[in-house]
Amino acid sequence: MAQPIELHVNGGKRRITVEPKRSLLSVLREELDLTGTKYGCGESQCGACTVLIDGVATRSCITAVESVNGKQITTIEGLEKDGTLHKLQEAFLKADAMQCGYCTSGMIVSAAALLSQKPNPSREQIIEHMNGNVCRCCVYGRIVEAIQMASGRSQGGTT
Repeated sequence: MAQPIELHVNGGKRRITVEPKRSLLSVLREELDLTGTKYGCGESQCGACTVLIDGVATRSCITAVESVNGKQITTIEGLEKDGTLHKLQEAFLKADAMQCGYCTSGMIVSAAALLSQKPNPSREQIIEHMNGNVCRCCVYGRIVEAIQMASGRSQGGTT
């Protein structure tokens, strides 16, 4: 049975009435029209659906919307501020770290969680943290480069 739930998404509050067991991903996409977060595998294995819940990278495809009632949710749309892209979004563009782009939002959100915990991670730390995000186009070298660029470890260029 549908229940009222208050979601704190991208700095704003949204009160909606939904089935509490619905996935956060489906609510974000279908109820809130935040379509940047993608459905990939539906099993928490690919990372395309990654959002931040209270700053922690979380797979929204397996997260029941009732579990995030009142928590801070940040989607790819929430990283941009006042028309200015997040440094990771800029770096992904500069490093050409996307091909089809399907995994990109999950990659960027996962990387944002990493940089909030470790502002200057090593290449190995980046690879370890991003290990759960799948890019079917295999542009992993450029993804790592973009994250290094955003952290200030690289001056640009692709690997």
